[in-house]
Amino acid sequence: MSENQPLLKADNIFLSFGGVHALREVSFEVRPGEVFSIIGPNGAGKTSMLNCISGRYQPNRGQIEFKGQSLIGMKPNDRCKLGIGRTFQNLALFNHMTVLDNIMVGRHHLLKNNFLTGPLYWLSGARKEELSHRREVEDIIDFLEIAHIRKAVAGTLSYGLRKRVELARAVALRPDLILLDEPMAGMNLEEKEDMARYVIDLNEEWGMTVIMIEHDMGVVMDISHRVMVLDFGKKICMGLPDEVMENEQVKTAYLGVGLDDETHADAGEVA
Repeated sequence: MSENQPLLKADNIFLSFGGVHALREVSFEVRPGEVFSIIGPNGAGKTSMLNCISGRYQPNRGQIEFKGQSLIGMKPNDRCKLGIGRTFQNLALFNHMTVLDNIMVGRHHLLKNNFLTGPLYWLSGARKEELSHRREVEDIIDFLEIAHIRKAVAGTLSYGLRKRVELARAVALRPDLILLDEPMAGMNLEEKEDMARYVIDLNEEWGMTVIMIEHDMGVVMDISHRVMVLDFGKKICMGLPDEVMENEQVKTAYLGVGLDDETHADAGEVA
């Protein structure tokens, strides 16, 4: 992939559910090495956009390309193999499994041994492969400072720690692009500061490009390279953080004054 080529490109994405238009003609590019944030009021279509990228939803119209390859029609697990990882707004951990096992799930697409060679644990290289993956997972555990809970059952942990474990599982994919859906929602100030630091380190030290949905404007302004604003499924602004926050349309969308009723009459979708 050329250095000048965007890592991800979305072109005229349209997504509807019956008569509800979740996304309408949304286009944007994400450059390699960016922290790219998507913001907007509730119902703006932010999570729907991530779902189109990750494969949970297939857009009705438009094109999404990753590393120059079309994602349209591609299954979610195939997108993981291409290098796209993701966390969810609502936690999607295996609550009955340990933290370590939850993170190991994130390595599944990298495993070369299968149900035929796996039983030959000592002869097929499965043992060596497992140890290699466990070392990778331990590095992630150390990075996210969760060594003290590595053997704990995920469902017994506090909300903030479970959010960190979900991030660990996404990082275990070793993605080139990681999609973070409100990674700091429901956290206290200290937990938010920790999570913001992890996102910055993933971007700067681990080389991951980040697309993040986040409602905390202080975090968005501090760590984003560029910001896109959605309102009722349409892109209303995109640019540098300071430029976006000075935009009159953005202020209107967040303050809820001077709305054009005709523009929003047919839109909706809980982000």
